[in-house]
Parts: sequence; C-alpha cells; structure tokens
Amino acid sequence: MVTVTSRFRIRPIPAAALSAVRAGEPDASGQPALLYPDPEGGPLRCCLRDARAGERVILFSYEPPLPGGISPYREIGPVFAHADACEAPQNWDSYPSDWYGRPQALRAYDARGWIHPASTTHDGTDPESALVRVLSEPGVVEVHSRNIAYGCFMFIATAHD
Repeated sequence: MVTVTSRFRIRPIPAAALSAVRAGEPDASGQPALLYPDPEGGPLRCCLRDARAGERVILFSYEPPLPGGISPYREIGPVFAHADACEAPQNWDSYPSDWYGRPQALRAYDARGWIHPASTTHDGTDPESALVRVLSEPGVVEVHSRNIAYGCFMFIATAHD
C-alpha cells in the first residue's frame, strides 16, 4: 500500500446535510431516511469507514454538490450513514483505510460540474496514487469516488498542495 499524504483532501457528506436527514428532513428524493436493518460492512459516508455489527445506520438518497452549481451531470443515489451524530473530521488527507482493496470509479469534474475525460476506475490496491493522477489532469477540479457495482457516491476529493 502506497501512502501519499497532503496531495488531496477527501470530504465526507457535510455535517449539515447529515444533521438534516437525521432530524427527519426529506432526503434528495423527498423521502425520510430509513433505518437499515443489517448494516455490517456498509460503507458509511459520515465517517468514511465500514459499519460494524450493532451500529444504528440509516439509508437515504443524497445528491453530492458539483462544482459550478447546477449541472446536467448531477446524480442522486443511496448512501449509508450513522443514524446518530458521529465523530468525523470534515477533511481527510489520506484514503479511508477501511476502503483499501475496494475497486472504485473516480468521476472527475471540471469547474462547470461536467464530467471530465480523466474519469477512470481503480482496483483498490493503490487508490491514493489513482486519485493523485486524476486530480493532476488539467481542468479537473474535483473527483467523486463511486462504488463500481452500485454507482453509489462515496466521497469528494480535491487537490491539496
């Protein structure tokens, strides 16, 4: 495993968005969050780790923000998060350790919020280098990591020098 630090920032779902859905406000699909019955192993987008046995987890629809605001490339999809507030930093400068070995799609976006041709996938063995490569492409301002099989949003990454 290669560790490349301080070359990017990873952001989970913002605390304000999590607080709203946890308080019962409608999700991005206009529905309330659902308590998920068997969360073990589900990727939590609040603290960027996998759920453990016995944790209370919710499932809800989320629309990650795109650079430039409204874009024809915006997407809404299902995500997991703790049902109650958890301790999670707002920015990370290393890849989530629970998610090494998990293949992902890296969807690159330009300043308009349009998908950039640098978008790619990685097999999970060296995700940090894959992120650095995509973020280094001219015109890429942010990358959304997504689950390959389900297409679900995982986190946002931006370059950090």
